[in-house]
Amino acid sequence: MNFNEHSDLEGCHAFLSASKYHWINYDEEKLYSSYINYKAAEEGTILHDFAKTCILMGQRLEDVPKTLNMYVNDAIGFKMRPEQVLYYSQYCFGTADSIAFRHNLLRIHDLKTGKGPTHMEQLKVYAAIFCLEYDLDLNDIDIELRIYQNNKVRVHVPERTELVPIMDKIITSSKLLEEWENGLS
Repeated sequence: MNFNEHSDLEGCHAFLSASKYHWINYDEEKLYSSYINYKAAEEGTILHDFAKTCILMGQRLEDVPKTLNMYVNDAIGFKMRPEQVLYYSQYCFGTADSIAFRHNLLRIHDLKTGKGPTHMEQLKVYAAIFCLEYDLDLNDIDIELRIYQNNKVRVHVPERTELVPIMDKIITSSKLLEEWENGLS
C-alpha cells in the first residue's frame, strides 16, 4: 500500500479528530457550540503570541480600556517578561503569561481572551511555583496578581496564608508522584 503523504498536517489536530471522538454523538447545535469554542481557543493563542511580540519589542498599543491593550501596556510599563516557564518538578510547572520580580515584588499577569469565569487560583499556583523554584520566603516578598479579561483588570494581593497550602500541596504531591513513578519503573 502506498499511503498518501500529508506532511503539512503533521503535528496538527483536526476539529473532528479520532482522538476526541465525542463529536460523533453531537447534534448540530452542540457541534456548533463546540466549534465556536475551538475557534475562540485558536484566537486566544494568536492573541497571546501577538501580546508576547509586542511586549518583547516594547511596542505599546493604543491607550484604551481594552483587554489586550491594557495587558500589553501594563506588561511593558512594569518591564515584565512574557510567556515565562516556571518549574518546580516534572509534575508541576507552567507558563505565566507575564511576570516580573523586582525590589521584592512579584507581579504575575494573566491575559484571558475567553468570556467565561476565571479564577485567581491559577495565578496563585504560578506564584507558589515561582517561590519554590527560586527558594523565596513569602515573608520577604510582596505579590500582586492580575487577570485581564472583558476590558477589565482584576487585581489580587494574596495573603501568605493563601499560598502556603498551595506550596505544601505542590511539594507533597510532587514527592508522591515521583514515588509512584519510581514504583512503576
